[in-house]
Amino acid sequence: MPKTAIYPGSFDPVTYGHIDLIGRAAKIFDKVIVAVAHNYHKKPLFTTPERLKMLKDATRGMKGVTVESFDGLVIEYARTKKVNVLIRGLRMISDFEYEFQMALTNRRLANDIETVFLMPSENYAFLSSTLIKEAAALGADISQFVPKFVEKPLKERLRR
Repeated sequence: MPKTAIYPGSFDPVTYGHIDLIGRAAKIFDKVIVAVAHNYHKKPLFTTPERLKMLKDATRGMKGVTVESFDGLVIEYARTKKVNVLIRGLRMISDFEYEFQMALTNRRLANDIETVFLMPSENYAFLSSTLIKEAAALGADISQFVPKFVEKPLKERLRR
């Protein structure tokens, strides 16, 4: 039976840090489902279909990686997919408290689903979609943080 994991997130937009984590997860698991969340509390810059397309472009050629979207609790989504492992990224120590709290809450709600934390390459440990959006809005060169197919629409969206 192939081992599958879900890497959930908003991916607004996808960064090289996300892509790095997907690649790391793909080396550990037979299948990785990158799951774009419809987060009603956040106001994403990109629509769900736009984020799905960016992620599909970013993961093209990665063996065993698929990209989907989901609504609601990630643990419920995991159950519908019959997956019992969630991947979460830890960039800096500041991520740990929130991610730990979320993992323990998920465990309390679904003790059959485990959370595995992965760290990105040190080259991407500082990246966040929020910081990249701020830098892009101020006219910075963000080409070292996101692929070209993300950079162009990001800058266009922020110019509006």
